[in-house]
Amino acid sequence: MPFGTVTLNDGNKIPTIAFGTGSKWKGTDVTQYVEQALKVGFVHLDTAQFYRTEPYVGKAIERSGAQRENLYITTKYGGIGTPRWAITQSLKNLGIDSVDLYLIHTPKSVNVHFTWLEFEKFKIEGLAKSIGVSNFDLEQLQKLVKESSIKPAVNQISLNPYNYEENKGLLAYAAKHDIIIEAYSSLAPITRYPGGPVDKPVNDAAKRLGATPTQVILAWVRSKGVVIVTTSSTEAHLREYLDVADLPALTEREIAAIDAAGAQG
Repeated sequence: MPFGTVTLNDGNKIPTIAFGTGSKWKGTDVTQYVEQALKVGFVHLDTAQFYRTEPYVGKAIERSGAQRENLYITTKYGGIGTPRWAITQSLKNLGIDSVDLYLIHTPKSVNVHFTWLEFEKFKIEGLAKSIGVSNFDLEQLQKLVKESSIKPAVNQISLNPYNYEENKGLLAYAAKHDIIIEAYSSLAPITRYPGGPVDKPVNDAAKRLGATPTQVILAWVRSKGVVIVTTSSTEAHLREYLDVADLPALTEREIAAIDAAGAQG
């Protein structure tokens, strides 16, 4: 069973798991990895101006023969050039006429008010079907919602059990305004902070489900109603991620135990 989609506040649907081309991939030719992700079943591709991977994503799409209407493509404006110039370059790099989701990569690199006015124009013109933000904290998101004519559809943030507690207010506010949260770096308890308090409840749940700890972490992200952005160069890992869709849900007790352990980390 595939991951499926969730409906954004503008009526468009977004696939609930994405293959990311940032992090360790910045400035790298990711063509073969994107092709591999498409082959195993990813349909949502996430890139950014700052990553310098857009041309390779475009090449992979072309080489894969995937139909544009079957893909969901996210890219981000990182503050290089004007927003109008940047989206034009991104579309050219990707070889497409419009992007499914266009995000402000970080509020630190742009004039948010001016940039969002431009983003609203892109949505109206059809250059971006949906518009949103990334790395906005609660105060920054509140300010943008108050000032905007079109609310952001998405806020993409770093989210894992160890920073969940500090982001609970942001998640609650986003839910109140039908803003979908996307999570990157969710596997940090395994990749960056192994041996921490989250390990025990994750391993306990993995044993019950006959799953891997990685799958339990991703299932925990799903339990929060959050879209997953993840990556790997290994086909087996990509299949492991997608197989999370077939797992039974975590119990409320398991989720609470992971939350509590994360708050200690």
